[in-house]
Amino acid sequence: MATSGNPGSKRWTSFHSALHVAIQRATHKWTYEDFTECFSLWCEEQPEASSTLFNTVAQHMESGITTQCEQLLAQFEVKENLDKLHAVVNEAKARKKTGYDGKDVWRDDLHPGAAIRARTIPLLQQERDRLKAELQQLDEENRQLQAQLQANVKAKKLADEQVSALLDILDDACRIWSEVPMDEIQSWTLQTAESINTSVPR
Repeated sequence: MATSGNPGSKRWTSFHSALHVAIQRATHKWTYEDFTECFSLWCEEQPEASSTLFNTVAQHMESGITTQCEQLLAQFEVKENLDKLHAVVNEAKARKKTGYDGKDVWRDDLHPGAAIRARTIPLLQQERDRLKAELQQLDEENRQLQAQLQANVKAKKLADEQVSALLDILDDACRIWSEVPMDEIQSWTLQTAESINTSVPR
């Protein structure tokens, strides 16, 4: 990894910057508008909470992928190898300018491209398989999260409907009670009091 004292070659800097741009674009490709289409009712009722959750998920994904990529870069010494490749390319360009057209003395019959492919392709295939498995796991976690969010939205909707029904019943009871004449209320109260008094043993 690049440090303040050793920022690395131009080739490494370009690669590292392009990687971070790709991560940012990938993690923010799913817009808030797409999120609201999946959870329209919840986003409409709680726009601040839904916006906060969307931003938190996006930032978490970007941070997690960035951390894992940095670990892989360090594990496979990508910076060091790119710096070496950059130095070799620059050396080759400089030799070519001097008119040198001979092959490398270490192996006359080995093409550099073949040597690089033989070493890097198995590693790339292995990493591809690992990333595929990790992507499948992330997809499954996303599906579970989406199902949980939908279940929460449905539960909230049901609770709101039940509360609304109870309030309607209470409003009807208050309305009916307010329509009862005061004389009937007083008569009913008196009858109830007398009934209680007669039922109490003396």
